[in-house]
Amino acid sequence: MLRRALLTIPFVLVPLALGCGATTRPDGGSGPLPVGSAPPDLTAVDQHGKTHCLSEDRGHPTIVFFYPKDGTPGCTTEACAFRDAWERFQKAEVQVLGVSADDQKSHEEFSKEEKLPFPILADPDHVWAKAFGVPIRLGMTSRVSFLLDSEGKVAKVYPDVDPGVHAGEVLADAARLK
Repeated sequence: MLRRALLTIPFVLVPLALGCGATTRPDGGSGPLPVGSAPPDLTAVDQHGKTHCLSEDRGHPTIVFFYPKDGTPGCTTEACAFRDAWERFQKAEVQVLGVSADDQKSHEEFSKEEKLPFPILADPDHVWAKAFGVPIRLGMTSRVSFLLDSEGKVAKVYPDVDPGVHAGEVLADAARLK
């Protein structure tokens, strides 16, 4: 019995290891988009069914924050931190876009429950995550954010975000862009 269990370990570890590598982007690069690069012009539907086009946010800084799953503790903390600083983001003219693989209905419920005032984009096929080079593990996007400058180019990448302090970091970095 123990031998059989030990024989299955490599088969369990192989898929986990495959899910932990760098994401290959459509532009042929791997890993997160580097500073100075521009993501492709992406579109997605938000929690209200409205289609958002990334290029429409040019002209002011935009934070695109990827998170694993609606309603989970860390994701709720992060989204609510952006919500709580919403007036400061508006005053600084910084657009906030949340992105996860959850569908529009899940985003609608999460947004309503947490009173989120910014768009949360549905990315069930990981189009946005792959374009930005965000790792995908067990079907969920990793917690990575990108601050885009007013021209739509990556100004800063935030890997392994601390959900509780991230909104403040972004506001400070966005202020330096002006």
